[in-house]
Amino acid sequence: MEQPVTVGRATRSLGAESDASEALAGLVGESLTARVTLDEQGRVTGWNTGAERLLGYPARQMTGRRAADLLAEPIPVRGGLPTLAGLPRWNGDVALRHHDGRKLTVRVLAHHRAPGTGAPAWLLLSALTRRQPRPALDESLVSWSFAQSPCCALAIYDTRLRLRRANGAMERAMALTEEEMLGLRVSEIVDDEAAARAERSMARVLRTGEPQYEENYLRAPGETREHAWSVFESALRDAEGTIRGVCLSAHDMTEQFWARKRLQLIAEAGRRIGSTLDVTRTAQELTDVTVPALADFVSVDLISALDDTPEPPARALPAEGPLLLRRVALRSVTPGAPEAVVAPGQVDSYPEGSAPYESLRAGRATLHEVTDTAFTAWLAHDPARAARIRAFGIHSVMTVPLVARGTTLGVAFFIRYRNPDTFRHDDLVLAGELAARAAVSIDNARRYTRERATAVTLQRSLLPQRLPRQAAVEVASRYLPAGGHAGVGGDWFDVIPLSGARVALVVGDVVGHGLHASATMGRLRTAVRTLADIDLPCEELLTHLDDLVARLSVEEDGETSADVGATCLYAVYDPVSRRCCFAGAGHPAPAVVSPDGSVELMEVPAAPPLGVGGLPYEATEVVLPEGSLLVLYTNGLIEDRDRDLDAGVHRLREALALPRALGFARAGGTPMAPSLDALCDSVLADLLPQRPADDVALLVARTRALDASQVATWAVPDDPSAVAQTRKDVVAQLERWGLSDAVFVTELVVSELVTNAIRHAQPPIQLRLIHDNTLICEVSDGSNTAPHLRRARTYDEGGRGLLLVAQLTGRWGTRQGPIGKTIWAEQTLSLQ
Repeated sequence: MEQPVTVGRATRSLGAESDASEALAGLVGESLTARVTLDEQGRVTGWNTGAERLLGYPARQMTGRRAADLLAEPIPVRGGLPTLAGLPRWNGDVALRHHDGRKLTVRVLAHHRAPGTGAPAWLLLSALTRRQPRPALDESLVSWSFAQSPCCALAIYDTRLRLRRANGAMERAMALTEEEMLGLRVSEIVDDEAAARAERSMARVLRTGEPQYEENYLRAPGETREHAWSVFESALRDAEGTIRGVCLSAHDMTEQFWARKRLQLIAEAGRRIGSTLDVTRTAQELTDVTVPALADFVSVDLISALDDTPEPPARALPAEGPLLLRRVALRSVTPGAPEAVVAPGQVDSYPEGSAPYESLRAGRATLHEVTDTAFTAWLAHDPARAARIRAFGIHSVMTVPLVARGTTLGVAFFIRYRNPDTFRHDDLVLAGELAARAAVSIDNARRYTRERATAVTLQRSLLPQRLPRQAAVEVASRYLPAGGHAGVGGDWFDVIPLSGARVALVVGDVVGHGLHASATMGRLRTAVRTLADIDLPCEELLTHLDDLVARLSVEEDGETSADVGATCLYAVYDPVSRRCCFAGAGHPAPAVVSPDGSVELMEVPAAPPLGVGGLPYEATEVVLPEGSLLVLYTNGLIEDRDRDLDAGVHRLREALALPRALGFARAGGTPMAPSLDALCDSVLADLLPQRPADDVALLVARTRALDASQVATWAVPDDPSAVAQTRKDVVAQLERWGLSDAVFVTELVVSELVTNAIRHAQPPIQLRLIHDNTLICEVSDGSNTAPHLRRARTYDEGGRGLLLVAQLTGRWGTRQGPIGKTIWAEQTLSLQ
């Protein structure tokens, strides 16, 4: 039975590449080699002049004919001939039938090319034109080659670039003997683009006489790993200096090449892995760096117990049952990663005996081929994974534990299937180094995420959960934690109802970030509410707050420290007088948007931040039209590393001056009250990047004003007999307001408060009733002495009045004024 000739696909014509390639073709003499190309079915697709000279058949007669028809006898099989599809190259002697009927024994070198390159044929046949006696070799060439070339793989070529000598190192590198390569060109010995480049360099040596150097990368026959070669081509000259040939010397620098690649990969990993404090992003960076540089597919799976606990479990492996891993990142050389069995975000279980389980048990990276006994035993119980391995031809797997600070976080999988090289020990060491770097970054991100979540939770729990109802202003607020590495800060805001239907608006910012800043913020917010509850003036409240921050500084370090500080803006608005008082401590000035749409920054007296001390705080007061917007904020809204403070203030004014800020959009020109929530969102969108570098607190309040009909005021004579007339006036006013149900309690309150003012205080004495959502009764006098609530004994004649007021009303208290004091009591009105 005839054996078909094993050949390889034809190379592209050198004459089609360039003018230099055409000159090369004439130089080497194409007719000195018989070249035949065949298709996948073994039919002739190319037949050159050398083949016609060798066998006597013209090209027109051979094209389309089966090459096996030329065999004079079957091809001798050496140790069993594998299938053609598995052969990258074949060489040997073949008995062919000449056109005149005689038998010729021809030395053949056949190349098998991979499909899909667009070459015109499936195989390339390359042979000597004749079996001739070996030509005499000028011994001078041998001496010149060893005298002028380095000690490595050597080959000597004549001026037609035909091989004349090769040393033992070259024979081993090419997996061919000198006899088998004799008379062939480099591109015929090695069917690779690297050989074509070397041949062109040799032609330049013949033309210019100058030595050439290049680095080539190719896979030698029988090798599973690509080799890197440092190739020198130099001219061989005779005594007269005439070029008589070319010496090609090649040094195998594979180990140096891969060592350099590993160092480059480690350097790239150090630059790219851990660029953010995000667990998923950091894991994805590990896969991005290693595909395809190290593996064809990489995934990062973290222990699923990390989802529910702030700390990793004490044991990497469960006490019983399978190992549960959540996939957080993957990357593949194939778009869509079809080889992945587990999608990102999903949890998969790995039983005892599986590769990741055993890797964590051993505490080290493991290397597997899919044919390993332990690996196939695992796959026998996982048909889905086994099917993917067969479908994609996966042949080599590494599992590397992710360990940081002695804690195991998960496993990284490295897989190869497109790259034919199996993983080696060096690859395992490299993967372990990269995984160790990534594990530290993942642990940093996990710890940061945990601390930041704790700080955000604390911060939000210390901020108002729901803004209180009050009559003075309509309020909307926003708090955004920092989006960068800085972490949660100490920004806060508050809305505090005060006596007399007034309201306090507060915005502050504690120096620093993290849990400490959040805790300090909570202490300051509580202090502000306590001081506001006793109705301190704006500037006096900040003075007390400054003392508190100074004491906190001493508590922290035992001595005054500039690291503990805060800024604050405190404003009090009175809807009766429409007056608003502002006082600040190193805080950005508030903005006021008038009903006509103009924006103005309030000129708050300059003052140092809280905790600095040494300078007094001052307040300023303005009258605001009803419907004005008060905009209080922290510096994170207007300050940014990419813009200065003035630019931030200008952008804020523009955002507040937009038509939507006041909402004059209703048909017919009638103004429509805007949504304060929409305004907050609009301002934040206009001024902030997607991930702000600092915390931001924003408080927007639209002022209201109580109508004159809702307030009644009487001057009370300093005479006990005036109490009766005062009660009558109050009853008449309550009747006009339709508050008959409140007459009894209000009479008692007014009688007690006015009587006390007449007996124990000094003029002028004034009574004021305010009717809104509640009924407020206020009695002012010229004395600074505040009353005290006490429980009277059985036989005491007095001491029961204030106790009665406290029990009959919802709230009561006193506040100091510029002249004298005010005692007030507030009743909750039943819904009509």
